[in-house]
Amino acid sequence: MRAIPVLLAITAIAGIEAMAAVPADAQCSVFSRHPCVPNVCSVFHRGPCVEEPLYPFGEDLRLTILSAAPDRPTDEPGAAADPEPEGTEHRLDTLRDMFDALRACWVPPPRDEARPGMQMSVRLSFKRSGQMIGAPRVTYASPDAPPAARDTYHEAIMAALERCLPLRFTPGLGGAVAGRPIAIRYVDNRAAE
Repeated sequence: MRAIPVLLAITAIAGIEAMAAVPADAQCSVFSRHPCVPNVCSVFHRGPCVEEPLYPFGEDLRLTILSAAPDRPTDEPGAAADPEPEGTEHRLDTLRDMFDALRACWVPPPRDEARPGMQMSVRLSFKRSGQMIGAPRVTYASPDAPPAARDTYHEAIMAALERCLPLRFTPGLGGAVAGRPIAIRYVDNRAAE
């Protein structure tokens, strides 16, 4: 009978040694004696409790569009896209093509209505057909921007997206981006006059 407690003690010691070899990104436990990534806060945790969600990185698409390019007139037909040869239809086949198309549609507000340093981000998704799913949601706007500037940039973003739609996806790209969230950050980095 004395063999069972001795066997349990040996197993416990071996388990503690095995826990010491756990990599630094292992999940936390009350019995952890190593650095770990917390996904549940504990009463034994000293300091602020910051949960780190367990999500795969790179699952959302992010794009930054800068306004450094010179102003283009918005009413000029074909201003947002390069002309295609007659009889051919350019289909977007890669994420780079999609991002380039979204950048080409952006026309910043005129300089007299612009606000240097203004940033606004929107989040949206597309269908396989290239249409948007619902309306884009504004997720960030420069906190020090007045409401009039926010409205001006919001209207410019909506006009740019309307100018691009529908995006002409190939079946492969349409299937890959359908329903996935896309975060677009617009930055007006034009110098003030």
